[in-house]
Amino acid sequence: MKLKQIKFALVALIATTFFASCSSDNSDSPTPAPPTTPDLKTEVNLSTSATLGSYLSDKSGRSLYVFATDSKGQVSCTGGCETLWPAFVVDNLTADKLGTGLTLSDFGTVTNASGKKQVTYKGWPLYYYAPVSADDGYGNGGKNVAEAAGKTTGDGVGGTWFIAKPDYSIMLAKSQLVGHDGKNYKSDYTVGDGLTTYFTDAKGLTLYTFKNDNFNKNNFTKSDFSNNAVWPIYETDKIVVPSILDKSKFSVITVFGKSQLTYNGWPLYYFGQDASVRGANKGISFPAPAVWPVPVKDSPLAI
Repeated sequence: MKLKQIKFALVALIATTFFASCSSDNSDSPTPAPPTTPDLKTEVNLSTSATLGSYLSDKSGRSLYVFATDSKGQVSCTGGCETLWPAFVVDNLTADKLGTGLTLSDFGTVTNASGKKQVTYKGWPLYYYAPVSADDGYGNGGKNVAEAAGKTTGDGVGGTWFIAKPDYSIMLAKSQLVGHDGKNYKSDYTVGDGLTTYFTDAKGLTLYTFKNDNFNKNNFTKSDFSNNAVWPIYETDKIVVPSILDKSKFSVITVFGKSQLTYNGWPLYYFGQDASVRGANKGISFPAPAVWPVPVKDSPLAI
C-alpha cells in the first residue's frame, strides 16, 4: 500500500512540473517589466582608499589625477605624455552629474594641446593613468592599458602625479620661480632658469615661509593683523597632504586666535601681491631673494 502511494506522488509531481513548464512557455503570459535605471549618471564621484582616503573617480570608478607642473592651471602633459596620462573629458558637466560631496563651482574646463576640453578641479586639470603593460610572454607587453577601476597606482609617480582629492590642504607645484623683480630664480634663489617643486594650497596658490620665524613661532604677524594683507597667514587647521610628503612634519599653531599651518616648524603664509593668482610666486624676491622662500619637501627644520 505504501509503494502505491509513493508511485502516485511521483506521477503527480511530474505532471505538476510539466504543466508549470508549459505555462511558463506561453507567449500570451505577461512579461515582467525590466528594472528601471536613472536617466542621469554621475560623471565624477568620490571613492575611498584605506591609505589615501577620499579621492575623485569617474562614473566607472577609475581614479583621477593631477599633475604638479600644471601650476598655472594649464595642461603641460602633451605629446607622448597624453598616452600615459589621458585627459579626463566630459561634455557639459552639471551639478546633477556630480556625486555626493562634490560642488560644481570647483570644476571647470581648459583646452589642451589636442584641442580637447579637459575637466579641471580646483584649477587642476584632471587625468587618467594608462601605464605600459608588462610583457605576458606572448609579445603582448609594451601597450598602454587603462588603469582598472579602484586602482590608485598612479599616485606619487615621478613625485609629480597625485590622486585628486577633495580635501587637500597642501598641494605640490613644479614651476619656474619668478620674483617680484621680474627675474627668474633657481631653487637656491640665485638668478637663473630651473624648475622648483614647492608647496601651494589646494587651489595652487603659492605658500611661503619667513626666514626670521622660529620653530612653530610666527614672528611677523601683528596682534591686530594690521600687516596681514602683506603676508597673510595660511589659515587652516586641516592637514591633508600628497602621499610623498610626511604628514607628521606638519602642525597647526594658534596666532592671536587664528590657526596657522606649519611645516618643519615654519609657519606658512601667502604673499599679498600674488593677488590670489594661481602659479604666481613673486614673494621669493621681496624684499630680497630668500627672505621669504617657498616651502619645499626638504626644507630644513626651523629653530
